[in-house]
Amino acid sequence: MKITDLNGCSIEVTNLDEAIQISKQYQEYRHEDKSFSEFDKRQKAYWMDMYEKLTAIKEQVTTH
Repeated sequence: MKITDLNGCSIEVTNLDEAIQISKQYQEYRHEDKSFSEFDKRQKAYWMDMYEKLTAIKEQVTTH
């Protein structure tokens, strides 16, 4: 299946459960160097968006 990420790119998802797990983990990654804080905020928003899209697909798949 394909989803569109926050940047408008099409992403091929071959394992939905693994993609959900990875997107959840990546939301928590931060650099120790605080000079990356703006980058980290953008990355968190990206992975939160991916997680929400993936879990919505999972919910649709399991309810049908």
